Amino acid sequence: MATVALSKPAPAKVKRGGKWSPWLFALPALVVYVAFLVYPAISSLWFSLTDWDGLSATYNFVGLDNYAKMPSDPVVATAVRNNLIWTVVTIVVPTVIGLGLAIALNGKVHGKPVLRLIFYTPAVLPLVSIASIWGWLYNPQYGAINSFLRLIGLDGLAQPWLGQDSTALWAVMVPAIWLRTGFPMLLYLAALQGIPNELYEAATVDGASRWQQFWHVTMPSLRPAHYIVLALSLIDSFKVFDMIYAMTYGGPGTATQVMGTWMYANVFQYYQAGYGTAIAVVITLVAIAVGIPYVRSQTKEAS
Repeated sequence: MATVALSKPAPAKVKRGGKWSPWLFALPALVVYVAFLVYPAISSLWFSLTDWDGLSATYNFVGLDNYAKMPSDPVVATAVRNNLIWTVVTIVVPTVIGLGLAIALNGKVHGKPVLRLIFYTPAVLPLVSIASIWGWLYNPQYGAINSFLRLIGLDGLAQPWLGQDSTALWAVMVPAIWLRTGFPMLLYLAALQGIPNELYEAATVDGASRWQQFWHVTMPSLRPAHYIVLALSLIDSFKVFDMIYAMTYGGPGTATQVMGTWMYANVFQYYQAGYGTAIAVVITLVAIAVGIPYVRSQTKEAS
């Protein structure tokens, strides 16, 4: 009996959309990106070159006058100083505390999941609610802080923490440190768990102490985490707005004014939208300048 050879059907050819198909898939996201990021950014740059008050339909082109005005603005000088103080304190303190907590939780500690949850919870709470809670704590009459000081006989230390120039900025930084500690702790904890134990065993055999192991094994191994923590914290610290605005509105006077709150005040309170937008452009440029080294470092590591 003759056998009939069955031939396999040829695979169906997939018709490709050509070089435009990737752009078609990206088009919805691209439209959203242009509409809500690119267009507002270009509009802000344009309005920063005008004397627009934020309400009128007409305005005049003033060029770089708004930018030239900033160096002579005493509030800008105060805001920049406060931004620098805020940046240094709210980066160094939470990073050091977060690293210490990560090292402690990476060891043999009972109840690790609960402790991680407790320490990280402030990082996910709404900033407005945190500002409200700490505002109650700082209340000079019935706040918990002053009530506790009076209870233990330290009435002289009870004071209007948010109502005087000497303590207002530092008082606002305390809840900022509290809520920012969880983020570096989580990143450092993940990075610590990725360090091979063989490195510590080799260092122990070589006679290295715990302190030497920390400096020569742990810290170099955490370099990628350092990049992430410092870059993101620096950007976040320079564009700070909500915490200070919710607790002090930039006061008393200008004691807690930062660039973000002064920008908001000019746009929505003093109706100097052109000048306020110029401040916003400066904040954006600084954030981009800070973020470029981080992006470049991450790109080099990926390649």
